[in-house]
Amino acid sequence: MAISASLVKDLRERTGAGMMECKKALVECDGNLDAAIELMRKSGQAKAAKKAGRTAADGVVEIRVSDDLRQAVMLEINSETDFVAKDANFTNFAGAVAECALTSQVADIEALANQPLPPAATIDAAREALIAKIGENVQLRRLVRFDGCQGLVYHYRHGSRIGVIVELTGGDESLGRDLAMHIAAAAPLCVSADQVPADVLDKEREIFRAQALDSGKPENIIDKITEGRVRKYLEEITLHGQAFVKDPDQTIAQLLKQAGAEVVRFVRFEVGEGIEKKVENFAEEVQAQARTV
Repeated sequence: MAISASLVKDLRERTGAGMMECKKALVECDGNLDAAIELMRKSGQAKAAKKAGRTAADGVVEIRVSDDLRQAVMLEINSETDFVAKDANFTNFAGAVAECALTSQVADIEALANQPLPPAATIDAAREALIAKIGENVQLRRLVRFDGCQGLVYHYRHGSRIGVIVELTGGDESLGRDLAMHIAAAAPLCVSADQVPADVLDKEREIFRAQALDSGKPENIIDKITEGRVRKYLEEITLHGQAFVKDPDQTIAQLLKQAGAEVVRFVRFEVGEGIEKKVENFAEEVQAQARTV
């Protein structure tokens, strides 16, 4: 049967698929729009499976905090490219998933993926439909939630790629935001020195001692040099020890003491951290495609 341009346009608007794909599906389904949509969803799921192995190291960090500041979620959702990470289809999906994460009370990505997200049956089904629509792998990478908070939760997002949530007792909203902003910029590993694992500290101490010995310094001051470098290391990696980015003349520990406040915990996400990106050679890719033609 003849497939009208308006029918193809309708299917394209409802699926986000290409014009030729829409026309092919309508021909195969004798012009039945609903049947064509179902067929393309099945096709889209197949495409999603094929794209699942492709590296998704770009994307966004999303944060949602409850109105009473007692609950918060932060998650990273990945795409393959920065271009797609800025696309409205992707950002709308990421925002909807974040809202669901806050309200659903789930604690991990696997459970979140199985939550309903209308009009799709689940978030994972919506993710697969998005893959079919935009042509890139999309992954829910990680989720953290703060519940049962002793204090209030504050947050900061630098662009869409770095996010921080911090739980603070005492202080006020301005201090909470300043601390979250500082953590985003300075990337501390933990709140205080007593939270640094002993094995990590021992390894660093061993490295610093070896460096001091190699420098040819007298044996009687090796231990003093080593411990001095350990103290410097702890200042660099702990929130308390770092100089405040907005006022480097005081440490975060001093800032908190002045405000009568304390950081209970914090989490910092940066898009793509820890993901090994595959380096593509464009010329080789074009040559490989040419050989298959």
